[in-house]
Amino acid sequence: MTQYMMTVHGSEEENAAVPEEQWPELFAAVDKFNQQLQADGVWVFGGGLEAADTATVVDSSGDAPVFTDGPYLETKEHIGGFWIIEAPDLDAALKYAAAGSKACQGKVEVRPFQAEPPADV
Repeated sequence: MTQYMMTVHGSEEENAAVPEEQWPELFAAVDKFNQQLQADGVWVFGGGLEAADTATVVDSSGDAPVFTDGPYLETKEHIGGFWIIEAPDLDAALKYAAAGSKACQGKVEVRPFQAEPPADV
């Protein structure tokens, strides 16, 4: 089985447009989706992220590491959360992503993890 990362994308403007009284309903829908992933045996890990402005970018490509506050990319949309699932194929992963998108009422990107190189024995 292949592992897939399903990332939730959105913007601060989209989040601000959701009325405060709707947040408990959204959180409940995502929790129900998480429980379904676990019941189906595809759940590996998942979680929500704090706002992008809490990020720190670390660049150690030079002589000394450089630490910069804020997101790596200056974009309107950021990753708000993610799931790691293990599914038999991309079609199955896309079905889960569609359900996750409905639960969180946002866009979800699906990407497979690279295959592990064979271990030298």
